[in-house]
Formats: sequence, C-alpha cells, structure tokens
Amino acid sequence: MNSATALRIPRRVVTGISNGKSVFISDGPAPNAHIYESVPGHLTSVLYATSAKSCLPQPHTEQAPPQILVTPEPGETKLMIVVFPPDSVFATVDPAAAFEEQAVHIPGLIQAFEPDAPGMHTTDTVDYDIVLDGEVWLELDDGAETLLKQGDVVVQCGTRHAWRNKSDKPATMCFVLIGAERES
Repeated sequence: MNSATALRIPRRVVTGISNGKSVFISDGPAPNAHIYESVPGHLTSVLYATSAKSCLPQPHTEQAPPQILVTPEPGETKLMIVVFPPDSVFATVDPAAAFEEQAVHIPGLIQAFEPDAPGMHTTDTVDYDIVLDGEVWLELDDGAETLLKQGDVVVQCGTRHAWRNKSDKPATMCFVLIGAERES
C-alpha cells in the first residue's frame, strides 16, 4: 500500500436505550480515527471506551473522542482498530515526526513505546487482539515470535512485545484493551 487514500476509516454503529427502547445512537465513520501522514498506510482508531464501572444505559455522549488517553486505567476498556503497513514502510519514516503525530492521536499508548527498541512496548492491560486482515508477527522481549493470520486471536497479558508486519501488504487488527493493576 503506497497511498494513505486507500485506507478506510472504520464504520462504527453504537446502540443505546432511549425511553425504554433500543435505538441507534450513531452510525458512521469512527470520529477518533487518524490516517498518518508521517507513516504512509498507518491508521489508528479508538472506537469506544468504557469506565471501570460501566452502567446501562450508556450515556449518549461520545465515549471515544479524538485525543482520548488510549491506555485504560484498571477496569476501564478501550476498543481500537489499527492498520499496520509493512515493516518496510516503518523503516523509511522519520521517527521524530511519527512520534509527534502519534502523540496527538494515541496519547498514553505512544509513550509506552521504547525509543531504543522500535515497536517494543508494555502496557498495564490485558488485551484481546484479533487479526482482521493480513498477517502479522508477534514478537516478545526474548525475541520469540509467532505468525498470526486472519482470524487468529492473542490474549496479551501485560507483556513486553512488538507487532511486526513482515509481509508486503497491510495488516488490520482489532484490540480490546482492559486496564489492569500490575503487581510488583
């Protein structure tokens, strides 16, 4: 993928309850999605967020506005869709420009990435990670890797890791981040 114009902002449909009846609250492009100028073919989107003690009905206000802190506190959740371009694209970007742009659009998460180990990061979360399209390698801190393909699911339990797209096509993943408390 050479052009960011080929990326599609995820459609998000949110339902709710109004006057005791099920209703559509919103249906359209995710309002918190960003196609990166500094990393061609890269997209991040935070689609929804819940509090540590969610209640029903959910408020009819935007739950994942642009620039929301991505890393959830214990019990909170964040739902994300990420399109990873091939690693060959990441190898050509200006790291400072990419960090600056990502700091605006995925605050909290980008700060978890290690400047001296590109792609490696750790968050205080239990994540459900689903490969929606393409293939991606999951690398752990000891260099162990496993190839994941469409439909594969990873349960990431607060480990230091990186996602590597060694193919020549984009990979799309869905992430459900659940905030956890790390014990010493």
